[in-house]
Formats: sequence, C-alpha cells, structure tokens
Amino acid sequence: MIIAGISALYHDAAAAIIRDGRVVAAAQEERFTRRRYDPMMPANAFRACLAESKIRISDIDHLAYYENPAARLGRQLWMGLPALPSATPETMFRLDASRPFRQIRELLGYDGPVTAITHHEAHAGSAFYQSGFPESALLTADAVGEWATTSYGRAGADGLELFDEVVFPHSLGLLYSTLTSFLGFEVNSDENKVMGLAPYGQPRYLDTLRTLVTDLPGGQYRLNLAYFDFGRSDQMYSSALCELLGARPRDAHDPIEAFHEDVASSLQVLTEELLLGKIRYLREATGSDYLSYAGGVALNCVANSRLRREGPFRKVFVQPAAGDAGGSVGAAAVVHHRLSGTFVRHQLTDARLGPSYDTAGVRAALATAGTSYQDFTGREGELLSATAELLAGGQVIGWFQGRMEFGPRALGARSILADPRDPTMRDRINALVKKREAFRPFAPAVVAERCREFFDIDWPSPFMLETAQVRNGPALPAITHVDGSARVQTVDAADDPLFHGLLTRFGAITGFPILLNTSFNMRGEPIVCDPSDALGTFIRCQLDALVLGDLLLLRENVLPAWESCASQIAPPADRAAISRAVYTFF
Repeated sequence: MIIAGISALYHDAAAAIIRDGRVVAAAQEERFTRRRYDPMMPANAFRACLAESKIRISDIDHLAYYENPAARLGRQLWMGLPALPSATPETMFRLDASRPFRQIRELLGYDGPVTAITHHEAHAGSAFYQSGFPESALLTADAVGEWATTSYGRAGADGLELFDEVVFPHSLGLLYSTLTSFLGFEVNSDENKVMGLAPYGQPRYLDTLRTLVTDLPGGQYRLNLAYFDFGRSDQMYSSALCELLGARPRDAHDPIEAFHEDVASSLQVLTEELLLGKIRYLREATGSDYLSYAGGVALNCVANSRLRREGPFRKVFVQPAAGDAGGSVGAAAVVHHRLSGTFVRHQLTDARLGPSYDTAGVRAALATAGTSYQDFTGREGELLSATAELLAGGQVIGWFQGRMEFGPRALGARSILADPRDPTMRDRINALVKKREAFRPFAPAVVAERCREFFDIDWPSPFMLETAQVRNGPALPAITHVDGSARVQTVDAADDPLFHGLLTRFGAITGFPILLNTSFNMRGEPIVCDPSDALGTFIRCQLDALVLGDLLLLRENVLPAWESCASQIAPPADRAAISRAVYTFF
C-alpha cells in the first residue's frame, strides 16, 4: 500500500510517501522554490518524492492531508479574520475550506481518494510511527492547529487516540512566539534564536513572566489574555506586556542588551517548567514508559534535553521534522494504519529522505567552463582523506552528498563543515559565511561510538534535537555554547558510512572525531537542494572548498566571472519585515 502525505497552505509545506507503513521519501517545498518556509501546495516536493520512490502518481492508493480545513476555518471565523483588502478571487480563497482538496487535484494532478485528519493527529503520528515503540504516550505542542494547541494521547497496535487538549488561544507555542516577537526576532522562524540567546542571561524575569500563564491541574493551562493580542496583524502582544516588563519591544536592528538576554532566559525556563509538569501528568494518565513528541515546540532542543533528564519517561522520541513539514509524514502514517489495519513498528534513524542528484552534469559544466577540480570517482578513501586534511588545516567546506535531509537540520548531506577546535571558527563562519548573529551557537557532529568521551550524553542523538554538556569545552571552542553545552548529532556508521568515515579520518588527524556541522545555506535562505544551489551558495558565501559528490572544488579555482556574477545576486527579501506586517498563524 502506497500513501502520500501532504502538508500545505499554512507554513513549511511538504510531501511524503509511505510504502507499506515505512516512509521512503519526504521533502519540503522551500528547497525547490528557494522561498523559505514556502507554504504553497508542494508540487515540486511531491514530484521529487515520486521520483525518489520510483513510482508514478497512479501507483498511489490514497492521499492524506495534515489538517481539517473546515475546522480550521471555523476557528478563523470565530476569532475574526483580518480585514480583506477586497472581495476578489485572490483574497476570497482564505474563506475556502475546499481549496486544499481542489489544489491537490489541480496542482498535484492526483484524482484518487483523499482523507484529511486533524493537525495534531498528524503531529502525533509523525512521531509515534517513526519511534519504533510498541506503544507510547503522545505529546504534541505547537502554536495552533485547527483549535488544539497542546494535545495528549496514547498509541499502540490499534492506532492512536488523543484524549485531552488545550485549545486556542491558550498555547505554549504562541507564548514563546509572542516573546520572540517582543525581542525583535521573526515569528515562526527565529524561536531558535531566543533559545540560543537564553544562556547569555539569567532568569531574572521568571516570576514576572509567570504572570502570563496560569498552570492548571492535569494537562491544562491558560494564557492571561490581557498581555496578548492575537487579533492584530502587526504584533501579537498588547501594551500591557510592555508595561509588565517595563520596556519597549526591541526593533530587529537594535542591539541586544542584558535585558533581552534575561527575558530570553526567563522564557526558556518557564517553557521547560510547563512542559515538565505536563509530561508528568501524561505519564500518570497513560502509564507508558515511552513518549512520542512532535509539534513546533518540540524543536526546542534545550527543553527536550531537560524533559529526557528530569521527566518520567524511560525513552523519548522527537520527530526530526517536528514542525508542520513533518505533518505530511504523520498524516500518511496515520491513514496507512487506519486503511490497512497493519501496525508497522519501525524506528527512523536516518532523516535523509529527500532527493539525490547525479553529479555528471556538474562535472561536464565545470569542464566546459575550464574550471579546475579534483575528481575522486571510485576513490572514496582518498576523497575523505583530502577533505579531512583541508578541515584540519582550518578550511571551511561545503559538503553535498546523497539524499537531502528532511527537517530543519543539516545532518551531513547538505552541510557546512569546519574544525571545532579553532577558537576563531565560530566568529568567522557567523560573520563571513552564514551572515548571522554572533551569539548563535554551532552544533557538533560526532561518531556515535565515541560520543560519551566528549559529551555528557549516553543515548543516540541522530537528529540534533538535544543538547548535552561538553566534557572538554576549552578544547572545542567552536561548538561549545556559553553555558558549556552543545546541540549534538551522533553519526552511526550503519546509517551514514560516508559522513562517519569523514569524521573518523578527521579524528585520526586531530584526536577529535568531531566536526562543526551547520546547514549549507546563507542567512534567510533554505538549505541547498540540488548541485546548482550548492555551487551558487559556495561561491557567494566564501567557503574555502566544496565537496559535491566525488568532486572537490577549491576556492582558488573559482573563475573571476563566477565571483562577479555572484556579487550581483540580490539578497533575500527581509522576511522579518514581512512577518511583522502579516502574521500567518491565523
């Protein structure tokens, strides 16, 4: 049985294919259109998943959609939609609950049966059916689905059940996003920046922020709505929040001060405390030793680590594409189980579910252009040794290999790699390559079998969704955050032998089988998808070398004409300004 899953028309659209209960392909639309968080019906991602799965559209037995559009519209109408500029066909689609189903047929070309499940069922399914657990408690937490913002449930061989929920406008995701906006960052994108900023401050405003939310017995909580204004299109907080904190909101271009660091720290601690209380309730309600967790809030890797350390569950699985993109996988998995009656127990350990690309065309293009490069076809060991030597010599390298990762993290397929021992490397990459804020940390990738030598973590972390203390932070300054932690990715030789081999070669040279691993993109852009994206980004962001499949291209061999063309490429649109004008939550 082949089930396609689609998430679309809200945020970070994606497509997925599940064959006989196992995900075989998944990809986000933004990677193909180059529009970050592209919400449109994912025609490009859908075609890529079909090709990667080696199937035709007629082979699909059923398509699953990741939310109930009619229920979502009901919530939008209840709260009052922002004023439409005019009642034109271009604007009235916002009042059309049939739009997803129409576009599935018109834009995807699929005319078979379609089933819509609820948003939080899709989140829950995305985690449980990839966890490998025989049964599990379920937690989903995000901004808002149709009405639910936090859901609690259980799952097993008979399917999944959500038995309790918190409903809009009370939301942990909206709480975090509101403060993200107040701190001058982009909503639905930069919550991770607030998480990264938090360790620089102290939770001095924790008691103050507790005024914003009332923790209730069981799974419930309530926001104090006097401090929020979700009906406006320009901001999510009321003037009362500014009065409570005794400060005006930070503009995106204002300097970050101690006050902002302390608010971020306080928000992070408050979020962790609320989540800990709710999973203790969930453990009592289900009696399960296992927790499957998804939703946008589940991308908070600092909170995830605390839930694992201090929470009541023996094992925790967080879906690597925990946000809306992962809903495509979850919807397909839920519908597969319901239609087939078969529970396929499978643990996802490798998020490389996207398309792969032949580099033959790149080889021909480089040759035609007269560009020097090294071809290591059939000589994998030599490629790894040459790359490891460059990294150990202080070079920053773009690494493009095999199938693209699914989810927001680069995990060794579309990565920028560097030496974690270099104390100047973090500032260099932030300033010259990634063009991003200096306070943001970089993550390490480490061979799984030696992880405990360097990090205080004794379980696999293949998706970079947890933090751990660095055992020898001074030796690894480029990946050690201000609080001594790092967001660890463990690399298993069975899952990714090539990346594991590169880490091993680097370890043989330096004693540290660890590399700084950040996403292969520039600020404001999606992670690169195909070889042309990789080449263009390599030229524009001043990387020292690019390893593209079996090919190694050095910066010194880049043609002057290429550099000139790259300098004329306009920077991406200011999404922060756009998001402040129109919030897409509602």
